Amino acid sequence: MEEENEVVKTFEELGVREELVKACERLGWKNPTKIQTEALPYALEGKDVIGLAQTGSGKTGAFALPILQALLQYVNDAEPKKGRRPDPAFFACVLSPTRELAIQIAEQFEALGSDISLRCAVLVGGIDRMQQTIALGKRPHVIVATPGRLWDHMSDTKGFSLKTLKYLVLDEADRLLNEDFEKSLNQILEEIPRDRKTYLFSATMTKKVRKLQRACLRNPVKIEAASKYSTVDTLKQQYRFVPAKYKDCYLVYILTEMPDSTSMIFTRTCDGTRFMALMLRSLGFRAIPISGQMTQSKRLGALNKFKAGECNILVCTDVASRGLDIPSVDMVINYDIPTNSKDYIHRVGRTARAGRSGVGISLVNQYELEWYLQIEKLIGKKLPEYPAEEDEVLSLLERVSEAKKLSAMNMKESGSRKKRRGEDDEESERFLDGNKGGNKGGNRDKKSSKKFKR
Repeated sequence: MEEENEVVKTFEELGVREELVKACERLGWKNPTKIQTEALPYALEGKDVIGLAQTGSGKTGAFALPILQALLQYVNDAEPKKGRRPDPAFFACVLSPTRELAIQIAEQFEALGSDISLRCAVLVGGIDRMQQTIALGKRPHVIVATPGRLWDHMSDTKGFSLKTLKYLVLDEADRLLNEDFEKSLNQILEEIPRDRKTYLFSATMTKKVRKLQRACLRNPVKIEAASKYSTVDTLKQQYRFVPAKYKDCYLVYILTEMPDSTSMIFTRTCDGTRFMALMLRSLGFRAIPISGQMTQSKRLGALNKFKAGECNILVCTDVASRGLDIPSVDMVINYDIPTNSKDYIHRVGRTARAGRSGVGISLVNQYELEWYLQIEKLIGKKLPEYPAEEDEVLSLLERVSEAKKLSAMNMKESGSRKKRRGEDDEESERFLDGNKGGNKGGNRDKKSSKKFKR
């Protein structure tokens, strides 16, 4: 199999239909990725597939193309009734652990199915249920959903059922098996037809994923387009051991060294994202936070600003570590080291996607050393140290301390205002509109970070 894959194949050679090949070209997919090359022939044959691949390797295409091809085939093969072709509503369902990933998968389905009148609906929390009920009334071919919201509609929405479902996809399957989703996932699996095709995709293979494959796949083909836990070769990974009290200084130093980079900074808590974004904005950086505490519309607003380049630093929790494809991310900084070392793989996978290069830097303090050593053990290599002159770093201390005080005051003020008025996401409003109040630093241009360094 390896020898065959050394010759770069086209989507056409893998058996993808002409109308879908054209859609791939429109999306800029010139050649199939490794996971697509290996999974598509089996999926197009009608086999169940388990795909293990690095994040950013083109998994969505590996399951979307066979589903759309099967949909076309189904419509063409079915006998017309009264001169009309049958409409295969609720043909496929894709389950995702996060809202943002679900929306992104739906966008890719719509782009690939634009020539074939594909109808797609997204069912996720944080968005009005009634809008989703109306979308289900239009009988979509493909539903992309988070498990909890899908089960809400399956149990409450009149006339909605997945009795005709032909395809089920579990994307980021290791996360779908967390306690948060386990109950609703089991309920969904009980209700949907057993006679279906199932695709299970994950960047990492865990014991729970093995258990799931036994439960819902029939004679699956297992495709491993990556070693068990790995990162792509185009990713440059480094660490820096820093005293906890100077960690913010090191962060600011790295950002000033790479002022033109588009960066994602991962912190452990939702409050941490807001605090850090405020601190960075008061120092002249164009930072915006995203976390699970924000409403869905605010999260999408922040993501769109980042994608559009209005802000070049996204401060986030692990809500943004899975599946999000933002092509322009040059650098990922682990400000807080993840306690689960597998989350490291997903975080750094936000950069160096689809053959591009990228940098992943981990700031490790004295309390996080054990977690960091677990990461090195998992990826099977010792990482080089990020070079930094301590004197240069500590010359930033006064400015950084002042910015931290300002951001603590801002958070305290906004917290008490919210209590008084019962307002939600006031912080997000200010971040999403850089011109309003408080954070004038957010509107400074890139030059300010260079000037700040001097």
